[in-house]
Amino acid sequence: MAPTKLALALDWLPNAASHAGFYVAQAQGLYEKHGLEVTIISPHSDDYKATPASRVESGEAMFAIAPSESVISYHTWPREHKERPKLRAVAALLQQDTSAIVTLKSSGIDRPAKLEGKRYASYAARFEGRIVQQLIKADGGSGDYQELALPMLGLWNTLLTGEADATWVFMGWEGVEARRKGVELNAFKLEDYGIKYGYSPVLLAHPDALSAQAETVKAFLAASAEGFCYAAAHPAEAAKLFVQAANAAHPDLAQPLEEGWCTESIEYVAPHLLAADGRWGVMEEQRWAAFLDWLSDNGLLTTKVQSRTEQDGVTTTLDGLRRGDAGEPIPRDSVPAASLFTNEYLP
Repeated sequence: MAPTKLALALDWLPNAASHAGFYVAQAQGLYEKHGLEVTIISPHSDDYKATPASRVESGEAMFAIAPSESVISYHTWPREHKERPKLRAVAALLQQDTSAIVTLKSSGIDRPAKLEGKRYASYAARFEGRIVQQLIKADGGSGDYQELALPMLGLWNTLLTGEADATWVFMGWEGVEARRKGVELNAFKLEDYGIKYGYSPVLLAHPDALSAQAETVKAFLAASAEGFCYAAAHPAEAAKLFVQAANAAHPDLAQPLEEGWCTESIEYVAPHLLAADGRWGVMEEQRWAAFLDWLSDNGLLTTKVQSRTEQDGVTTTLDGLRRGDAGEPIPRDSVPAASLFTNEYLP
């Protein structure tokens, strides 16, 4: 029987902190064993012209990696702007948040309040700028800063070159790279400032795929779980497999992956890969509910979305969102946490 073909859209260039388990599963023949032929799409293939979630929306990919905010956004998209499917999270890649807003230690910006008036390199996401604003306010600042929507795949480098003063990174990837290069960072973890951040990243899927291709979804998650469990138990071996598989799949990477960096990265995230019971991917409703509550309580759960194409009453700019041109509050009880995710397809 011919294998079932499907695609996975990555959220970033292939990196060991978030993606190792998928490439390990591919290298070890686990997808093939489950009757699948998996293509992994890296955003550098089109310079991030399409988001991972939009690739699932369009049918180009069955799965995509994204932050939990993307799932929330698809469930709260204004109908006046565009009707969109309610994409659902089917696995958490990490059990704890390993991201942070970072600055160079040499900058002297050693606390969020000192981001006042500074340049933040943004991914231009719907909730991102206002989350950073709340971080600054939580440290006693007014939340007034410059949000720069620069070429996405170069955001980390804008910090290193001085084009920006801060950006949002994964400490298990860019943080490890910085340490290996001798670059000292200040890292502001959201949880340290009362921000109940959700799972990030997550694996999301189209509701039609969940209903019509349930067995394929289960097969992909079973194989991926094996890959991530192997990575958690064998970081060095997983790094070797990851580098070989990722470099082979993406020979056009501007910077070929390096085994030592990837080993350190997997060692960093290994304690965060599995739940207490040893399972990969499982999510708790309470965690999703806490993030929704925080967004709602702080006025971020609102109707308007950012867009470069203005639609009166529906869209605004990133600056507009932070200034309060964010539309009407979305009732918290209209977004049930249980509707955003499912553990049903996990092994």
